[in-house]
Amino acid sequence: MTDLTIREVRTTLLRMPWADDPWLAGHALGPMRDLVVVEVVTASGLTGMGYLHLLNLPLQRTIGACIQEAMAPRIIGRDATAVEAIWRDLWRATLTGGRGGVAMMAQSAIDIALWDVVGKAAGLPLHRLWGHCRSEIPIYGSGCFRGSRGEGMVAKARHFVAQGYKAIKMQVAHIGDWRTDVANVRAMRDAVGPDVEIMIDVNMGWTADEAIHAGRRFEEFDVYWLEEPVLADDYAGYLRCAEMLDMRVVGGETHFGRADLKPFLENPRLPILQPDPMRGGMTELRKIAAVADTWGMTIAPHLFPELNVHLLASIPNAIWAEQMGLLDDVFVSLPRIANGMITAPETPGHGLAFKPEVMSDFVLR
Repeated sequence: MTDLTIREVRTTLLRMPWADDPWLAGHALGPMRDLVVVEVVTASGLTGMGYLHLLNLPLQRTIGACIQEAMAPRIIGRDATAVEAIWRDLWRATLTGGRGGVAMMAQSAIDIALWDVVGKAAGLPLHRLWGHCRSEIPIYGSGCFRGSRGEGMVAKARHFVAQGYKAIKMQVAHIGDWRTDVANVRAMRDAVGPDVEIMIDVNMGWTADEAIHAGRRFEEFDVYWLEEPVLADDYAGYLRCAEMLDMRVVGGETHFGRADLKPFLENPRLPILQPDPMRGGMTELRKIAAVADTWGMTIAPHLFPELNVHLLASIPNAIWAEQMGLLDDVFVSLPRIANGMITAPETPGHGLAFKPEVMSDFVLR
């Protein structure tokens, strides 16, 4: 039997330029891509990999230090299959200074790496290890960035539609006023026609009043959802928006685990939750999905389709994956995306590996 005792936890910080892709123009995700990569090495040599892409969060070294100081010493010598026990132990060990934030992001990277080990040891992709439900999941084209302005957002949406996507996501708020946003949504609907879904992302840019005011003017354009209309902690504002608008109000990417989502689960007015694997790992996302399913809520996790496809392929209440293409150039291989669908891979574990040159050429010193 393979010895899955954890022998070593390696943390690598990567800082690399963005891919030379004109369709990434207009993003506000920082000048470089900052990643935290965790490798859990077992006594048998079997290694699992977890990663975080911090977007514009300037906490790369801090999260790396948290892993090495507070977490790696607690898991070395343990069996890598004890994923649930390790998650609970790391959470409790950092409880007084954690419950979210840096601590939960650090343990999320470890959690992803542990599941990769378990899947590899079993010879199964994670979606089959967890209980396969479907192989293909709808995926929408995201990243019609507000920074590229109205014409730029429309051009990128057309690019997605030309590739077979049946849904796109554009951004509003933060730049200009609500009238500009309404004009941009109108132009988007005119450009993509009636058969392509339009999601709108506010990125927490409004108060509830502002979101309701603008949202009512979006309704005539058959908007599929309004995402993160208010600050993450403004649960009352979320619920007000959901009650007052004739469109789906969704959110969850900035919330940490089940506890942070509890007000939404207790008051299921948001039909779709968007948990992020950086904020709880796959262990917590699976629990969120199960509780959400109890209340008739579906799951459209934030970004990372190459990883989230396993969650979505293993739960009955999956609805969308999100493709922004932020890391498409760094992995050896990626799940297939075609005709607006992403296919879950059959490679053991999560099936992801960074290209060797990525791990050697972009290490943050």
